[in-house]
This record gives sequence, C-alpha cells and structure tokens, in this order.
Amino acid sequence: MEPLRPGDPLDIGGYRLLARLGEGGMGEVFLARTASGRALALKTVHRELSRDPGFADRFDREIRTNDRVRSPWTVSVVDFSPAGSSPQWLATEYVPAPSLADWVRREGPLPEPAVRILARELAAALVSVRAAGVVHRDIKPANVLLGPERPFLIDFGIARAVRDPRRTRTGAVIGTPGYLSPEQATGDTAGHPADVFSLAAVLVHAATGGGPFLAHGEEPSLPVLLYRIVHDEPRLDGVPPSLLPLLRDCLAKDPGLRPTAEELGSRLGPAEGDGWAGAAPPALVADTGRREAELRVLLTAPRPPAAPPAPLPVPPEPAGSGPAMPPLPPAASPAPARRRLLLGGAAGSAALAALVLLLLRLAGGDGGDGDGKAADRPTPSPSPAASALPASWAGTWTGLGPGTPDADGITRARTRDFAVTVTFQAGSVSEVTGRQVSSVREVSSGRDLGCTEALELRQLRGATVYLAAATSRPTDRTATFDCPKGNLYVVTMTGPDTLTVELEGAQSAGAPSTLTRAR
Repeated sequence: MEPLRPGDPLDIGGYRLLARLGEGGMGEVFLARTASGRALALKTVHRELSRDPGFADRFDREIRTNDRVRSPWTVSVVDFSPAGSSPQWLATEYVPAPSLADWVRREGPLPEPAVRILARELAAALVSVRAAGVVHRDIKPANVLLGPERPFLIDFGIARAVRDPRRTRTGAVIGTPGYLSPEQATGDTAGHPADVFSLAAVLVHAATGGGPFLAHGEEPSLPVLLYRIVHDEPRLDGVPPSLLPLLRDCLAKDPGLRPTAEELGSRLGPAEGDGWAGAAPPALVADTGRREAELRVLLTAPRPPAAPPAPLPVPPEPAGSGPAMPPLPPAASPAPARRRLLLGGAAGSAALAALVLLLLRLAGGDGGDGDGKAADRPTPSPSPAASALPASWAGTWTGLGPGTPDADGITRARTRDFAVTVTFQAGSVSEVTGRQVSSVREVSSGRDLGCTEALELRQLRGATVYLAAATSRPTDRTATFDCPKGNLYVVTMTGPDTLTVELEGAQSAGAPSTLTRAR
C-alpha cells in the first residue's frame, strides 16, 4: 500500500480514494471507501486500453465473470463504471492481507500444516468456481490472498464461462507462465482441469518457494518454460511427502487424468483443528493485524482538502444508493446513469432480490455461504458488542422501494414496486433471528424476482445489527432462477418504529431504504 501520488484523482465513481494498492499492464488499483466507510479495491483501466474497440466487451466480461462467483473464498463485485466513462473501473471487496507470492518472497515457504489447509481451502474455492460455470484460468501465487480467517482466490480478469464457444486464438497464451496448464501453454481450450493443474503448481510454490517447472531464482525464457510445462515432469523436491501423490496427480499432462476439485477436497480429508486460522504462521497473523490497523486509520481519517485545480468530475450516485456525493463542478455536464449488472436468471435475482447486495462481510463465521471477509468488517471498535438481539427489534417490519421501472430491460430488468417484509425474533449472535421476504415484479413478464431468506445475526453494535442470509430461495417457489447465497445487511434502528438499511453501489437500485414496524 502506497500513498496517493500528486495528480491522482481524489474520487472515482463517487468513491473516495485512500491509497495505491498496485499497478500493472491493465491499469492501476486503489484502496477506496464508500460513503458508509466500507473498504474497496478499485481497479482502473489505462485510457489507451479503453480506446481499443474490443476492450469494452472484454472488461464487461470480467465484471460479469467476477460477479458470477460468490463464495466465502472469493471477493465480490460491488460497483463498476457506466458505459463510455473514462477511466473505466471496477470496485470489489478489499481484503487487507498479503498475497501468497509476497509472503513467500519475504518469509519463505509455508509450514506443512498450513500448506495442507491452504490446499483444502483453495480446493473448496475451485468447487464454487466450477459450480458457477467459470474457469479462472490464471491461478497463481499473486492471485491468492492469505486472509486471517481463510485464503481468497481473486482476479478473474481472464476467466471465461465454460459454455463460451470461443477459443483462444492460435498461438496465444492466456495465463501466467510457470503456473499454466499444458493445454494453456499450447493454446488449447482450458477447462476446469486447467485450474486444478495451476492450483497444484501454486501449492508447490507455497511448500517450496519455487514453481514445479522453475528452479529457485531461475528466469528461463518463455519458450523454454512452456516446453517444460508441456513435456517435462514437475520438480517436486521439498514438497511434503503427504502431499506428493496428490500434487503429482494434479500435475498430470493429460487433463482427463487429473482429479476434479471435489475429488481434491475429498482426498485432502476433513478440516482439522481451527482450520486456516489455527494453521496460519504467527507472523502472518501479526501481518494481517497490522494491515487491518492501518486500514482502520485510513478509513477514519478526515478527507484532505482538495488542492487546485478542482478534482475531476465524477458520476453521481444512482438514486437510493446512499448519501449524496458532492455536486459536480458547474462546468461539468451530467454523467450518464450508472449501468447495472446483467439481469436474468440467477444474475437478475442477485441484483434485485435483496435490500442491498454484499454491503458488509464480517470476519469469522461457520465457513458456509456468505461467510465474512476481513475486507468488509465494520470499522472495529474496542468496545464489546452485544450478544443478543434486543426485544425492541422483535416483530414485523415492511418497506416499499420504487423498483426500476425506467431500466432498459437489457442490462437491468424493468421492475415494479420492490416490497420487503422482515420479521425479527429473539436470538443471539450466530443464531437465525429473522426472515426476509422480498417481492419485485418484472414489468415485461410479471415474474416475481424476489427471494426469501433466513437471517443470521452476525453482530450488534449500539443501534446497528449486521445480518447474513443463512438460506435463500425464490419467493415464488415455481421460479426457475437461483437466489444469491450469503447476502449481508446493515440495519440501524433510527426510531422506535423505523429501521434504516444501508444502500450503496449500483446493485441496490430500487430497494427500500427504510422499514417501518407493521401494526
């Protein structure tokens, strides 16, 4: 993490920039915050790339692919730039943790227990990727974050849906050399077995500090490296004996001989002890703690005064998405309305079936769908949190949002009123204390795109509760779409009969921001 440089914008897309996280061939990545104080990783695209006629489609594919994969081991899309904007950008959840590449480079290989649990956790991540019909295609140490509760698999920038009939052009190599599968190295179509191969190569790096086709400190030419991947046996010196047979099978040249992600998890056996949190090296726990402390300081620091010239104009937040952003300079023309994610089937319910999608991820939990991420904790406080829902919350609460009747019906569904009913009951943290039923009708078809969720109490601080959807199904039991799993909500009691729901980002369009007690 580095300070912003002179000339960096103060805001992008209505999100305040706090620091630099990195840069590469595609663009720059910033640490940003929402109006409510949530941390985001905001990736911008170099303007010269944006001028490429086909780039907009590729960037749009990245957004859609990232958003399809939702699990405890992946970060979620929060917002993205409207069509035609410059620079283009994508905002996702932020995890304050080092990558596996950075950690091994600084501290050396992980101990065997940590490697085994890392393998189990990443195998579970691959199961969720496969369930979404996606192939990651660039699994490498730099794309694995070592969070305090679990590792995360990030950056689906070159992922492609399995059903996409297009093939990589002849002779092209998609992925990162050293962790490619043989089929990627030769330019063939890469399916799920390619991800298993790359995952095994990453685990070799975690255990030994080097890749299976690279000696320590070696920098062979690309043709030499690709030849080794396709023809040579992997170098597994230093891999723990208990993992050797499994990794050797995963690194088979023939994709059909590799185990599936599910078989990989089964062969690794059940989790032991406290899982990743218990196996992570103490130095890593201290490192992530330091990063979280630094993040808290950045998130709560007052906004610095803008230096002349005035900040670049940014698009306003869409209606219902939270506190209004500062007005544009008088000379600026109105920005286009922010584009939403494609709606239809599961993607449509993901954007419309909840009060707000992925507002906040809390740390801890039981490891199921919707479990928390360190990136989305509320700003930590040393004061103890309450352990049970107060009696004042019990009862039924209702709200009505406008829906999205003016949407184009292509990138966002056109819907009528967005009705929500939430019922709370007594319960403690980690227990189901509520039920949410949403109903929203699509204008063209009359389909109800709402979902019904059991709400688990994750945390309560003062008048604010943090809830996670423990289960989720379509409100219309005859519906054929799948509801998103693990939606999380931030709700504050602002009066004896009034609850306010935090709304932010593009995906909360049309939802009610206030619930009132039913009489």
